[in-house]
Amino acid sequence: MKYILPLILFLFVLITSTSAQKIYKVKYESQADLKVYIVKYESQCDLKVYMVKYESQANKDGLWYSVDYESQANKKAYFVDYESQADLKIFFVDYESQAGWRNQSKAHLLKF
Repeated sequence: MKYILPLILFLFVLITSTSAQKIYKVKYESQADLKVYIVKYESQCDLKVYMVKYESQANKDGLWYSVDYESQANKKAYFVDYESQADLKIFFVDYESQAGWRNQSKAHLLKF
């Protein structure tokens, strides 16, 4: 019984500090939580992203799952045409194990 309250507090902190990984692509910049630019080279990015096939796989920074409806998303992203317009620069990687932050100072952008 004495362990229930600490367990509940731990789970609450864990859940509220989780990074957003379910992304919805919006059509207009004004709808977005985040402006994203796709860079050509890994060395230019803030975050290396791997698109997963199943929602349950989006459990770590850089593992993104594209949702079909805005209400399902943790973050709404607008993909900009110019690097200078972006909040976050990403690079798509070929393997799940490569995903993650290159610029940890931008991590707050994916917190919800």
